[in-house]
Amino acid sequence: MRHRKSGMKLNRTAEERRALLRGLLISLIQHQKIKTTYAKAKFLQPEMDKLAALAREDSPHTRRLVLSKLANKDAMRLFFTYAPEKFGGRDGGFTRITRLGFRQGDAAEMALIELV
Repeated sequence: MRHRKSGMKLNRTAEERRALLRGLLISLIQHQKIKTTYAKAKFLQPEMDKLAALAREDSPHTRRLVLSKLANKDAMRLFFTYAPEKFGGRDGGFTRITRLGFRQGDAAEMALIELV
């Protein structure tokens, strides 16, 4: 039974989940919106919201915290160029998930996740 187990496994090991999350975060920062499966979008949303909340204040400490999650300096710099003015007036809800239907090949539910 899976009662009271927190977090999503996505049928991957812990290392694979961390790498997947890092790749999704970097792609979302670079492209502002990405098309992925609904499960991955739900997995990505809380982490992106935490990073966006940190990025509202541009300081060396917050840059180091964001860089520790991303491990990509170019994505971190890009994020801090638009994040303070884009998210400065918001208290939360920095991402939006829109369901797109089912994928042709394997009928996986697809979603569009975008920065608001």
